Order: sequence, then structure tokens, then C-alpha cells
Amino acid sequence: MRKGWFSRVHLVLLAGVLAQVVNALEFKDHYSPLNKERGLRKQTRYILLHTTEGSGIGALAKLHRYGEAHYMVDTSGLVYRIIEHRRVAMHAGRSMWEGITGLDDYTIGIEVAGYHNRAITEAQIAALRELLDQLKVTYRIPDQNIIPHSMVAYGAPNRWHRRSHRGRKRCGMQFADRSLREKLGLKSQPLFDPDVKAGRLVNADPYLALALFGTAREQTKAAAHFDGDSAMIIAPGRSAWDIARDKYRNSNTRYLFPDGRELRGDQVTNWKSMPAGTRVVLSADARENDEERLLEIGTESGVGDLAGDEALASTTIYFLKDGRVRQGSEMTREQVDALPSGTRILVGYVHGGYLTAKRSAFDICGAKWNSPTTLYRLQDGRVLTGEQVTEGSLPPMAMVFFVR
Repeated sequence: MRKGWFSRVHLVLLAGVLAQVVNALEFKDHYSPLNKERGLRKQTRYILLHTTEGSGIGALAKLHRYGEAHYMVDTSGLVYRIIEHRRVAMHAGRSMWEGITGLDDYTIGIEVAGYHNRAITEAQIAALRELLDQLKVTYRIPDQNIIPHSMVAYGAPNRWHRRSHRGRKRCGMQFADRSLREKLGLKSQPLFDPDVKAGRLVNADPYLALALFGTAREQTKAAAHFDGDSAMIIAPGRSAWDIARDKYRNSNTRYLFPDGRELRGDQVTNWKSMPAGTRVVLSADARENDEERLLEIGTESGVGDLAGDEALASTTIYFLKDGRVRQGSEMTREQVDALPSGTRILVGYVHGGYLTAKRSAFDICGAKWNSPTTLYRLQDGRVLTGEQVTEGSLPPMAMVFFVR
């Protein structure tokens, strides 16, 4: 009797051990060279789920080089560590959720090898579920705060959308799908966009909004809009922005015209006459979030095309030709409309002021000080990104600009 009781106990324990072995995550360290340079997050409120939009091998090299995620889950279920989970990874880019901006400072980023409009593998589902379980316990993150990148990414005004808008990315959008979330052990999810509802952003993509927040039937129907070969071809109602989003003018984005011509995104000068039938080819090697850069008023890009309805906002910064820097809130409509070609603009930025001996870059913008989206204007007029500077190389009186 006593011997049999011990045997049953042993069987139960052995079954538990075997279950742990079967479910154990397989990690592989592949830390970015930028890992040690990244500061520690003060708070962790969310987990963002991404899709690499390319093969695991190519994406891993890019993520490693730029430190763009904490983890990557390959198609085999192998989980790569890229940035230590306590540190800041540059994966969210221009982002907002519940009024909080710059979500790199509040989130863990997990890249899943694959595409936003294709199913992930069963091995990825199993590995991602266990990884999420571990992180939820460690950081006490509720299921509704585990969300796709496409939910939080937002875009600054452009020639198609005159206000800051939701819909900048489709990245990871399938992680809003109710059936997939159930497989991942997630029992709740956001049912609406809090920033659109509050008027902080406008909805620029009704299809994506349904795919993220609709009923199960609405999600399935909306997802079909992003599937198939035609989704990459410019047509009435489908612009370059609808396809490429914030990468529409990127040098890595190619436009194949019906007449056989080909141009890169940075070579296109007339977006209004982009012919129907033009195929858009996105690069799998492009960064998760494009480097922010100074825009320039030109013959085909007026202030309205670059800043939209936010031309007079404090977050629109003008670099005047006489060397002065002015916020939109410091200018009149007449002054803005009279700006000459060649005037450079930043849209959706905070003017952080000057560096001084007692006011460091970290004092001004925290962990963003060395982000590729943070810009420094030196006294000689040069503009450097956060990746191009070190703490010791920044001279006093450099101006600091960072994404809000």
C-alpha cells in the first residue's frame, strides 16, 4: 500500500517534470553590440508583438545590428535574446497608447519571424505563449496590455493625412486576432483605440482598425484587404502610403512603374501623379522604424504636404535659412506659407532646448538621447542623429530634438 502510494507520487512528479521539459523555452543569446549602451527602463507596462516582415535569418541580423527588439521567435520556436529584457530596445518608434508616447521606455518588444498577413507556425505559438507567460509573471502585465505594434504606432501628418494618425504600421496585426490570442493564452484585449477615441489621433485606416478592434467576423473580413498580390499595387483608393506607410519615401522602397521605369522612394518627386498599376517593393532589410529626418520644402512638397494641419503646432520645428530655429507655435500662418524652398522641417518633435554644462542630453530626453530618432543641431548648422554621437562628443549649446 505504502509502496504503491509512493509510486503514484513519483509518477505525478515525473509527469510534471516531463511537462516542463516539453514546454521549456529554447533560448539562444544573440545580444546586440548596442545592448550594454541601452539604459534600464524605469517602468514596464506593455508587451509589443511584432512581425519581422522577412525571413528569420535576415531579420535577426538587422535586429542584432540595431538593437530593435528584446527577443525574436524564429519559425522553429527558438527564441533569440537580442537586448536584455530590463533594458530599452528601439522597437516601438513613433508610438502612443493611452496618451503615453515613446513606448520604447515602457515596453518589451518581441519580434516573431514572419509576415503581418500570414499565419505563424505552431512551434512559434507554443514558444511565444510560454515566453509571454514568463514575462507576464515577471512584470505583472495583464493580457490586455499585450498588443501588436500596429495598435500603438502612429504617423505624423503627411500629404495624405493632415493630422497625426493611427495606421502607420500593419506590423504584427494578426496578434489582435481573437482565435490566435486564445492559442497564446491571452484572455482579454483592447476593444477600441483609446487615443483615437480621445481625439489625440485620427483613424487613417478603417480596414486596419477593424482588423485590430472588430468582431471575429469583422477581423477576418478586414484582414483580407491586406492579403494577395494586389495589396502591393497602387490603384484608385490605394496610395503609396496605403501600401508602404512611413516607408513610402525610403531609399530602400522601390516603385516599378507600368512603363518599365523604376525609382526609389527618395527619387520620387511627384506623388500626386503616381500612376495606377505601379508595384511597390519593400525591403526586408529596412529598419523596424525609419530614421526620422529633416524634411524639406520643395516645388512638389509645400508646408501642407509635410506638416498638414499641424503646421502651427509647437511640435513642428522650422530650420530657417538664416540659421534660426522656430516652433510652429511661434509663427503665423502668413510666415509659414511664405517659407522658401529648401526650408527644413521636423514634424511631431519636441524642441528640448540647449545642452549646457549642467544640462545633459539624458537630462533632456532620457534614454532617447542616443536614439536614431533624436536629432542634435550643432552650432555650425550640422544635424546629427543620436546614433552618431557619444556622451563626450556633444558640444555645449547643441540643440536637442526628440520624438514626443
